[in-house]
Amino acid sequence: MPVVHHRCRRTEQKAEELTNARSKNRQMGPNTLLAHGPYDPHSLHGFVNPPVIHASTVLFESTDAMRHRKSLPYTYGLRGTPTTKALEDALSELEGADETILVPSGLAAITVPLLAFLGAGDHCLVVDSVYTPTRQFCNGTLRRMGVEIAYFDPHIGAGIADLMKPNTKVVFLEAPGSNTFEMMDVAAVCAAARAGGAVTMLDNTWATPLYFRPIAHGVDLSIHALTKYPGGHSDLMMGSVSATAATAAQLRETQMQIGLNAAPDDVYLVLRGLKTMGVRLERHQASALELARWLERREDVAEVRHPALPSFFDHALYARQFSGCSGLFSFLLPGGFKQAATFLDALELIGLGYSWGGHESLAVAVDLSDRTVAKGPKDGTFIRLQVGLEDVADLKADLEAGFAALAATAGTAG
Repeated sequence: MPVVHHRCRRTEQKAEELTNARSKNRQMGPNTLLAHGPYDPHSLHGFVNPPVIHASTVLFESTDAMRHRKSLPYTYGLRGTPTTKALEDALSELEGADETILVPSGLAAITVPLLAFLGAGDHCLVVDSVYTPTRQFCNGTLRRMGVEIAYFDPHIGAGIADLMKPNTKVVFLEAPGSNTFEMMDVAAVCAAARAGGAVTMLDNTWATPLYFRPIAHGVDLSIHALTKYPGGHSDLMMGSVSATAATAAQLRETQMQIGLNAAPDDVYLVLRGLKTMGVRLERHQASALELARWLERREDVAEVRHPALPSFFDHALYARQFSGCSGLFSFLLPGGFKQAATFLDALELIGLGYSWGGHESLAVAVDLSDRTVAKGPKDGTFIRLQVGLEDVADLKADLEAGFAALAATAGTAG
């Protein structure tokens, strides 16, 4: 027994030393944070990864402990386990947030905070370049609840103050815009929203906290589809919401009232994915930029919308706020959906599928018919590319096949 006691004391000492070292060095690089995270291996016999805990019931030491369970870290599986806490803490550290919640999908990460801060009679402002399922939730469930929804131009900046009403409770942002990649002056919008008494939320899935930290720009709640780059392998669905100290309690309370949390096996996969997210993003970024520059030089491409391209109309806004870019961008093909379908159907390596952020490249034809303000060009069809981890030369060859099919069709029609 004395030996065991000595070992436990030594383990506790190592854990304390690691905690102290981390507190003294908050300037660690992003890949270091991803590789190590806030989890301390010495808290569990030195194992480098957090345990996967499958749990519903938690036993209490006494009836008194049950009565005062709010002071305990774990009380029921739905409220979280050491597995979920490890990922929550890792994301909070990356985001600079007070607290993070996990939910079963990226869409749930959008709907839960909206439900947390909106009720009947409230007014909600939503950027018009928002993710389509977000718009569907706002136009459907929120309007049925009696919430007034209004959409605004992504370039509005501080001018959003003119749209604020006494009952405006939420301003919902997405940067860059879904599919068309318009940039926003996030700090200007957030300052005006805060002055008007509204809570701000931003879908930060495109950039991840490695390339943009919304809370540092005045956002109250940073939203992610962990399905994308944190998961990274197209084999799970999960979302997260990272909150400031002022919004965390209301967010967590709503999550528990609805009864949503993430499953431990999926949490483990995201924890594992985080370890390599930094190096994967570097590859996604480099490959996407190379393809964007290549497409920009082609006469059969009308426009390329990639925020990191100097030619992009919002490049200055991007460069001022973001430290990097991911593997998702769009380019405009002349013609309508029929021409876009000819191009897409000729692709063999690049898959036709929704989602993004995984190891494989994907392409979809963009539908902007639901936009009210940020409608995009009148002529042409945007193709959204998710650039995966394949060799760029192979992706170029596949895209060349698409352009060749399009040219052959045009020649036949002529």
